[in-house]
Parts: sequence; structure tokens; C-alpha cells
Amino acid sequence: MILRDPVHGLVTFEGEEERCVVRLLGTPEVQRLRRIRQLGLTSLAYPGAEHTRFAHAIGAAHVMQLFVARLRRIDGELPFWQRLTSERARDAIAAALLHDLGHGPLSHLFEEALAYARPVRAPGSQSPEPGQPQAPGSTEAVPPPERAHHEDWTEAILLDPSTGVGRVLRAEDSELPRRVAGLIRGRHELPYLARAVSGTFDVDRCDYLLRDAHATGVRYGELDLPWLLRSLCFSASRHGEAPGLGIDGLKGLAAIEAFVMARLFMFQQVYFHKATRAAEWMLQVILRRALALLCDGTRLEAVPPAFYAFAVGNQPTLGEYLALDDLTLLTAIDAWQGAVDPILADLCRRLRARELFKTYELLGETGAPTAAAQRLALARDVAVARGLDPEVYVGLDVAEDLPYGEDGSLDIVFPRGATRRPSEVSFVLGRLKDEPLRRVRLIFASELREAVHAVMQS
Repeated sequence: MILRDPVHGLVTFEGEEERCVVRLLGTPEVQRLRRIRQLGLTSLAYPGAEHTRFAHAIGAAHVMQLFVARLRRIDGELPFWQRLTSERARDAIAAALLHDLGHGPLSHLFEEALAYARPVRAPGSQSPEPGQPQAPGSTEAVPPPERAHHEDWTEAILLDPSTGVGRVLRAEDSELPRRVAGLIRGRHELPYLARAVSGTFDVDRCDYLLRDAHATGVRYGELDLPWLLRSLCFSASRHGEAPGLGIDGLKGLAAIEAFVMARLFMFQQVYFHKATRAAEWMLQVILRRALALLCDGTRLEAVPPAFYAFAVGNQPTLGEYLALDDLTLLTAIDAWQGAVDPILADLCRRLRARELFKTYELLGETGAPTAAAQRLALARDVAVARGLDPEVYVGLDVAEDLPYGEDGSLDIVFPRGATRRPSEVSFVLGRLKDEPLRRVRLIFASELREAVHAVMQS
């Protein structure tokens, strides 16, 4: 298989180790990723950000191919049992392709909204009420745990023998699903391979930084991937274990610094963009209100079965969960413009028309929760005076990320095998280590903008 990719150019899956990739691409679970945007609602701020998790999955698998090629150039120094065999390479490429299988609609937004749903009952206890959508699919052999995250759903998809992905992997090797699931969780007998799939400098981040920068037109996310790969080496083996990943300290330090800075800048310019955060905040309010209404017995149109299950405290079947994608959720939001609940209908109409809430940055109060709470109270007083529900139409958005946390997944390796942590030899990484990036904003309905600004500046 030969594909053209806007980020990596020509991408090929033609070797024996990539044979399963071609078959995996045709499964329903991987094809579902075509219907889930990589950046959620970011296209409301950056019109080009329409790329999908399917494209990202292919890109991550391609970057893993490049990792494998580099590691094979240097693994001759290792004992033969620690080298990258054909089987291990196949497992890693499959894991890179499948690492996002369990994502819900609109990136992480859906998962975050579910945190406000009722506690989930034990799997198998669901019984949809009359008039609500019936549950397609069957009970899973490997149900995810209660209040599952997307990683849990990914593992459930991999381990369930009835899924297309599960069948393809088992046709290769009956233990392949479990090995792939372990790699995605960052577990493997070869630490350097596990870190390439799930670590500070993994194939996921290498692709999404480049892809998101390309799609948004923001150059800050560009990184020197060829030089980063060329600088890869093995760190010292400890207690006879297989080594971890390292970077040549004489060649690759600048590439690692650029990688971390690219991630920092992308959060500043794209992921924490005020319009993106406002749209995401509105969507979460919509989903939480819909969950609460369903829980109270209010009937809503076009409710996806999995969403209803979450609302009433049940665990969706895997079939129900896999039926969720951006299209089904946005269709529901379109239908909810006619909901009997006026607030839900209003919020859905605003989001559909891109009448986004406005923001007010609390620049000096990122570390002062009391001051931020006081500002929030003032803004909510404005909403009350205008006859708007202050809990719905005004909120406090706290966006936070750790651009660089040293988790031991990468060493800087100097001549004669001396190793140091990146923060010990880099001024940039030393300053950024464990320092969170935080943006605090008030978010409020657009008609409150002038009044809120006046109150904030008085």
C-alpha cells in the first residue's frame, strides 16, 4: 500500500512487518477514526484544522517505521535477545496505528463531559427505557471498567475477539492483541520500544505536532524529525535489563529542545486559543445539560444509545460506544436546537451558528484561585442582571498542561556511555521542567461582553 500524506510525503506499508497494517486499515474500528476530528472544534478558530484521527494514526505508524529503521542501525551493540526482531517491529507499528482507537467524539471533549454524568452501573445492567434508542451490538467479552477513559476503550477493542481489529491481530498471533495493548500502555520487555509508543518523545507526539501545525498553518509546531531520529541511541542498561531510549548528547540536544518548545508553542497558540476554548466550554455545557435532562427523564431527540446509557448510569456496550463519532454527536446537537429545555436549545443554536462565547483573560491571576473566583462572581452578577442563568452563561476556564515533565523515558548519552537527564544538561529544559503552562479566562455569553469588561476594569 502506498499513500500520499501532506505531512510525511510518501507513506508505504509494503513489507512483511506492515502486512497487518493494510488489513487493519480496512476494519470498522479503524475506519471510524475517519469520523473523529483530531482537534475537535479547533476548526472554528483555524479553518484548516479538519484533519482526522485516521490520518494521525497513519502518520504515527509511519513515524514508528522510521523509529524502527533507526533502531535497527544501532541495535547491533545489544545482545541478540534485546534486538528489534521482525515480530517486535510488527507489534510496535501496529500499536502506533491503533493507539487512538478508543477516542470518543470531538477529541477529549466527550470524555471530559462524562465526568459529570451519573456513576456508571456494572456492565450488563443497562435497560433502555421506553421511547429511547435501543442498544445495538452485544455484550463484550472484555468490558471496560466503570467511568472508562479512551485508553480503556482502546484496550477493550483490541482484546474483544468479535471486533475487526481483534480478528486481524489474532490471525497474525493469538497473543498479539495483548502485546499491542501493553505497548499502548507503555509496557514491554524492551523499554526502548515501549517508550517509542508511549513516552515523552513518542511517535504520537512526533506526528500530531507536525500534523496540527500543518493543518492550522501555525509554524511553531514544526520540529526537526529527521535529525531527532538520527540522534537516537540507547541509554545504559541497568541490572541486565534491556536499555531505554537515549539521545546523542553531542548531536541531538538541540532537536530535543526544539521538540519541547514546539509542544509549548502549540499549546500557547492552538490548543489554548481563546476561540477554541470558548467553543469547547460551550460544548461541554451542552453535553452536561443533556446528560442531566436525560437523567431526569426528559426526552431528547436523536440521542445516541451510548450517550443515553451514560446519562442513566449504565455502561454502554462496545457496539454502542463504537457507534459514537463526531457525526452522531453533531446530529444530536442539531436536533437539540428544538429541545423543550430553552437553555439547551439556545446553547445548541449558538454553537451551530458559531456564535461563540467571549473570553476575558485573567493574566495576573493564574495562581490566585481566590482572586479568580471573585472575578467570576462579578461576571455572574452581570449575567443575573441581564436575566441569564449565571451557572450556564458565565464560567471560569482553566487550561493547563505540562510542556516538559521528566519521566525518565529519555536519557542524554555522552561519549563512553555517560548518561544525564535532559534537564541537567539543557538550560531550556532545566527551566521548563515540571513548570505548568496555565491560562485562566472568564468565558461568557457574547451579549455580556461590554458589561463584563467594564466590571473587570473598574
